[in-house]
Amino acid sequence: MPALLRISDTTFRDAHQSLLATRLRMADMEPIAARMDGLGLYSAEVWGGATFDAATRFLAEDPWERLRTFKKLMPNTPLMMLLRGQSLVGYRSYADDVVEAFVGHAASAGIDVFRVFDALNDERNLSTAARAVKKAGKHLQMTICYSVTHGGRMGGPIFNLDYYAERARVMAEMDADSICVKDMAGILAPYDAYDLVAALKAATNLPVQLHTHYTSGMASMTVLKAIEAGIDAVDACLAPLALRTSQPAIEPLIISLKGTERDPALDLDPILEMGDHLESVLPKYSEHMETTRAAVIDAKVLSHQIPGGMISNLVSQLREVDALDRLDEVLDEIPRTRKDLGYPPLVTPMSQMVGTQAVSNVLFGRYKMVSRQIKDYVYGLYGRPVADAAPDVAKAVLEGYERGQSPITTRPGDLIEPEMESAREAVKELSTDLDDVLTYALYPTTGMRFIRIKHGLDPVPDEMQPPIEAAAAGRRQAPAQPVAAPLSQAPPKSSRAKAFNVYLDGRAYRVEVDPVGSAQRGAAHAAPAGGGRLTLKAPAAGEAAVAAPMPGIVSRYTVEVGQRVDAGDAVVVIESMKMENSLPSPVAGTVRELPASQGATVAKGDILAIITPVGPAGSG
Repeated sequence: MPALLRISDTTFRDAHQSLLATRLRMADMEPIAARMDGLGLYSAEVWGGATFDAATRFLAEDPWERLRTFKKLMPNTPLMMLLRGQSLVGYRSYADDVVEAFVGHAASAGIDVFRVFDALNDERNLSTAARAVKKAGKHLQMTICYSVTHGGRMGGPIFNLDYYAERARVMAEMDADSICVKDMAGILAPYDAYDLVAALKAATNLPVQLHTHYTSGMASMTVLKAIEAGIDAVDACLAPLALRTSQPAIEPLIISLKGTERDPALDLDPILEMGDHLESVLPKYSEHMETTRAAVIDAKVLSHQIPGGMISNLVSQLREVDALDRLDEVLDEIPRTRKDLGYPPLVTPMSQMVGTQAVSNVLFGRYKMVSRQIKDYVYGLYGRPVADAAPDVAKAVLEGYERGQSPITTRPGDLIEPEMESAREAVKELSTDLDDVLTYALYPTTGMRFIRIKHGLDPVPDEMQPPIEAAAAGRRQAPAQPVAAPLSQAPPKSSRAKAFNVYLDGRAYRVEVDPVGSAQRGAAHAAPAGGGRLTLKAPAAGEAAVAAPMPGIVSRYTVEVGQRVDAGDAVVVIESMKMENSLPSPVAGTVRELPASQGATVAKGDILAIITPVGPAGSG
């Protein structure tokens, strides 16, 4: 049995991804990064996962500069990132040349340990990234995504000890330096952990690390049983960002093992001081905290299996579409959707895809709206599924899919043409920096928007401003007017306004409450990425409209003004909840107007196209 237990800290990545929808800003992490460097950690997870996307999409912070700052502040600690195999830090598979360029650039910018996983545990989706990591001379930690078919213990025909041991042997043959068990939803039971770690240690001679979440309440017990079984390293984080849907706290783990043969030999005092700093800054992020439950744990995760980072994002997304009251319906729908799709392990991007599809199923009817990513998954572009999708669902999902109705069996990366040159071409007027080229390659819509902001071509939107600076500038303070101003002087009511019954002194009052700043954000929501304002149109009598079913960003139009379309033809693609959805024409007709532009941010109900009804295209 190994002696000293090694600990990786996740505070700067997965901890705030799990609890704060990945909104922790670099300015609030820098003061403790240098102190953490002196602890003697096995590694510090600072990058990857959703941090890249959130930094550019919500915070107007450059993720590449974040990484370089961490490297400067933590030169003595191996820096780790979570890499989604062929999907990198995005939500689709990228071309091999993008994967190779991204890994090489990340290595040169400061990543020492690449924790590489595939949502389907398909080794074909890991091969290009694995080779690139080894070429860069960095530590390759190959990752097994842990799952069970449904609630309860490990076993059954799919996810059993033989399955996991076989995955570990395959990864060892791919020249992995270590193996990580990624229990993204916190569903690994303690005694299953013991058996699993023992089986993996027997299957390979590689060090084994455990990553788990506290969601179900089992994580501390699971970690201790894994330690008994000989686990080499575990993930933990600072207490203010621990527990709930995050990782176990590092502080009690240190004390629990103190004086034992697995004592991690970490000093508690500086860790407590770092926790005090976090406590002082976290109130700024309260709007992103999941506050819908009184319980610290969520036993329902044993059914829905949604990982920690997805829960806070799911709450945020439902709040954006004014449907937070339907969270329980969505959580009930998720296991049904997962079963329909062949039990994919619920880790990014599959957790996002299944979760978003469950939202669509609840809000619009089952499989009435299907994201581009789900279509691609069923077709096979995300890799080899662990089980086949339900035939009726697969047929409905692939109906009209332009690639075909029969899923492929080849490695998805083999079907993707090189993308780096087109990315360079797309941003050459703005930048030739590889940072920007890769940002665009990963996120053409939101990435381009960020690049324009970064180079001063567009202002930083109010919603991307740091909380303190925005408040100081008056952006989130009440308007300069009396509290009881006449309605004519009040800001326009936004779609976020909600009605409440207030009972006071034996009387009942109906009060509408609108968060301060909502109207201003609503007024600015339609600003295209290239500047300017979107003038919202309304259809004339007899005309039909294509409206945004939820807030999002216009990715592209698939038609032009004057074009004839049939009912059901795709008109516009919007990115919502990080997924792409094609919106169809409700009628056969001629496209009269397309009010938005690529990159425009739109609210629920905004008109994106106006169609003048005529006979079907090609008729008459």
